[in-house]
Amino acid sequence: MKKATHILLLILINQVIAVAQKEKVQTTPNYDKDPIHFGFLLGINKTDFFLHRKPTTNLLDSVYVIETTPQRGFDLQMVCNLRLGEYFDLRLLPGLSFVSRNINYTFVSPLQTLSYKKDVESTFITLPLDLKYKSVRLNNYRVYVLGGLKYSIDMASNKDVNNSDLKVAIVKIKKQDLAYEFGFGLDIYFRYYKFSPEIKYAVGITNLLIQDNTAFSTPIQKLNSKCISLAFTFE
Repeated sequence: MKKATHILLLILINQVIAVAQKEKVQTTPNYDKDPIHFGFLLGINKTDFFLHRKPTTNLLDSVYVIETTPQRGFDLQMVCNLRLGEYFDLRLLPGLSFVSRNINYTFVSPLQTLSYKKDVESTFITLPLDLKYKSVRLNNYRVYVLGGLKYSIDMASNKDVNNSDLKVAIVKIKKQDLAYEFGFGLDIYFRYYKFSPEIKYAVGITNLLIQDNTAFSTPIQKLNSKCISLAFTFE
């Protein structure tokens, strides 16, 4: 994901330099004057948790390490773009997001050390609402930044699982999440469509942890989502 981010940054810089050096005839010059555009988005994501541990007490001393490991997933969304003015758009992107995260535990006692990996998988129905600010169009390119809120409902939520058996106990998370997101991208205008690579970062506001007093939830105070995504939109 870091490598993809660097590549997109280089593309943006090279395109801006190239555009500034030479003017060309614009493709579909009136494209941005239409009040509404529709399209679709394909993307990959790398999702993780911000994990906040409880202050150490005698009851929690056996938990030596708790670490999270991000995993890759993918996004499929519809793009609904409303023109607000020359430089501003409002975008609604309903869709599906498939994500996975791992929480790794190490328990230490005088007799042994035990390690567990708990997978947290989710299938989200997402509803991001973003405000998009665009630069002046140069030839067939526009750079833009965006920011907004993303509401998510986990269709694979494990909140109702019975955790009485610790051997198969899981980390329960809540069904709904709310996050703020921001990002940047590049609009590239072709004859019949507009193509836009973009990078977004989302940080969850909701504490997702369901505290059910198991050995895996008790040491944790809060779990907040975080996600970086590389997306390609076609409008």
